[in-house]
Amino acid sequence: MPLTNRSGVYSRSLGEFVAAGVLFFAKDLHRMQRNQAAGRWEQFDVEMAHGKTMGIVGYGDIGRSAAHLARALGMRVIALRRRPEQSRGDPLVDEALGTDRLLELMARSDYVVVAAPLTPDTLGLVSAEAIAAMKPSGVMINVGRGAVIDEPALIDALRHKRIRGAALDVFAQEPLPAGHPMYGLDNLLLSPHCADHTQTWIDDAMHFFTANLKRFLSGEPLLNVVEKRLGY
Repeated sequence: MPLTNRSGVYSRSLGEFVAAGVLFFAKDLHRMQRNQAAGRWEQFDVEMAHGKTMGIVGYGDIGRSAAHLARALGMRVIALRRRPEQSRGDPLVDEALGTDRLLELMARSDYVVVAAPLTPDTLGLVSAEAIAAMKPSGVMINVGRGAVIDEPALIDALRHKRIRGAALDVFAQEPLPAGHPMYGLDNLLLSPHCADHTQTWIDDAMHFFTANLKRFLSGEPLLNVVEKRLGY
């Protein structure tokens, strides 16, 4: 029996969250909010996203959506995927790397976007070693699955300011329990797994399901058939 998924249904919304995470840190929006709340007029320098490098761990449909907006901002895109040769000729990608070059991607990226599915191969893929390879000015953005990242290592890096920050929409444990250390981090943009909760997100999912159901009943090829051996 074939199994399908909803790949592509929420990609645009998640790509926008990635772009929001980039701009949140590039423009230091948290500092602007703090100053506004304090009634303080404090000018400071901001950064350009233009010219920065976005490294995407897991270059599927969500990764491509993030890459599309990154290119619109004038960013360079490095994609990490199991089959990098599939990105040859992709106008959104400046360079594609195999998964054996993860540490290289981490070290070269200003913004690391995790968009990989959770499988036995990706569990803990972004390890403490990988996080340690990031630039001190680097930002981690996760729109894939929480357990792909070594969360205790990420929390430690954020707490001790070894990286600039993180924007997370997914977590290994959801919901995060009261008192979780992530709530207290001032360099974390925390989204409670709702970056894809647009006004039509449920309807969009149902429209895709019913369209695929019609294909199934009429004997047409199904969309988004899962490769069970790979887990996605």
